[in-house]
Amino acid sequence: MFNPALPAHTADPARRQRWIAAAALALCATAAGADTLSEIYLQARAADPVFGAALATAAAGREKEAQGRAGLMPSLTAGATIQRDLEHASYVDGNRRIYSNRPWNITLNQPLLRPLNVRTYQQGVLQAALADQQLRLAEQDLLLRVSKAYFDVLQAQDALAAMTAQRDAFAQQLAQSKRSFEVGLSSITDLNEAQARNDLGTAQEIGARNDLEVKRQTLEKLIGRELPPLATVDPEAGINLVDDSKCSVLMERAPTDSLQVAAGETAEQVARLEIDRQKAGHFPTVDLVVQAAERNSTAYVSPGNSRNYTAGLEIQVPLFQGGAVQSHTREAAANLERARQELLNARAQAKLDARQACLGVQSGTALYSSLRQAQISGETQVKSTTRGFEVGTRTRVDVLNATQQLYATRKDLAAARYQTLMAGLQLKAAAGVLSEEDLRGLDALMLRPAP
Repeated sequence: MFNPALPAHTADPARRQRWIAAAALALCATAAGADTLSEIYLQARAADPVFGAALATAAAGREKEAQGRAGLMPSLTAGATIQRDLEHASYVDGNRRIYSNRPWNITLNQPLLRPLNVRTYQQGVLQAALADQQLRLAEQDLLLRVSKAYFDVLQAQDALAAMTAQRDAFAQQLAQSKRSFEVGLSSITDLNEAQARNDLGTAQEIGARNDLEVKRQTLEKLIGRELPPLATVDPEAGINLVDDSKCSVLMERAPTDSLQVAAGETAEQVARLEIDRQKAGHFPTVDLVVQAAERNSTAYVSPGNSRNYTAGLEIQVPLFQGGAVQSHTREAAANLERARQELLNARAQAKLDARQACLGVQSGTALYSSLRQAQISGETQVKSTTRGFEVGTRTRVDVLNATQQLYATRKDLAAARYQTLMAGLQLKAAAGVLSEEDLRGLDALMLRPAP
């Protein structure tokens, strides 16, 4: 049974309520025997190991802020020693001396001036933010992976249905050709052609069936269980979910609002602070040090107890560390340049991805419209060619060609439908606005199979 896990980072009560409601919807859909895209996504979110690793990585990254803050907070240490000493010496009484010594101390250290620790804390704040940004990237990646795998299964199902129908049509033509040949109404050439098309149809159906199984296993890997029946996209539903004006807006936003760009900007700030942090290795440090110590000894020379309390400022001035500070600073400068170049690449890639996705939406919509018309024309052609064959004006090869073309068009139509929907999601991802709401919006286009 599906058991969606609540994300560890979902601290906002409103988000928790939305998550619980969505999980309940997924459970109801699973019980009904059919899952929509958003419901499959919830299952993948709970089961996908790649996203699970991203959650753990983000949790680890958020600790950088607390670790950096620790360098600015006071530290308290305690130490104690218990020892027994045996002393051999020439005393008047001729005895050996055994005495104990039990010193202890408590030291409080409060940093007052530590530029390196300040930079480390500032880095920690940015690194925690970067961890959240990278988690959002992982969420976006999961949204796209699940959507692609889901649509791949639907496309493979449609392709298999088309190939099965084509094989049935070819088998019918083969049976008719055999009967006609047996009574002398058709030639061996027609029979051979029908047999060849039937064999081809069978081979294509086998290939489509294998492809569907591969696509199903890919989606099963994401959700961690056997794939349930999937809701299919309504053939009459529109697929142009991103119009031209919105497409232009998203393309303009991509170079600045992309999640990759946001993460790249944060990484650049972290790299810039690393230079300052390494330079701080030359700066003096000032700490407030408070210590309490006690000595309890039974030594022959100086027995008794003593307590000492000290407080003062500890100042250290690094003078020379073998050139390590300069080397680390140069390394940090090189890493900053790398971060800048990666940021430039992220902006360019976001712009390119948005343009390609927008083109995919526009061309896919046009192609889908053309293929729908081509399907209608193909159905008409099959009917007219069949009638022409019956009256002797067309050949059986013409019927077979028209039939094969019709089912090829149906297969291409299904592919265009899912590729266009996927391009719309990719466009939103490039602009950094893809979310679960978009998948729930696609659910409205879907039909649930009957239980």
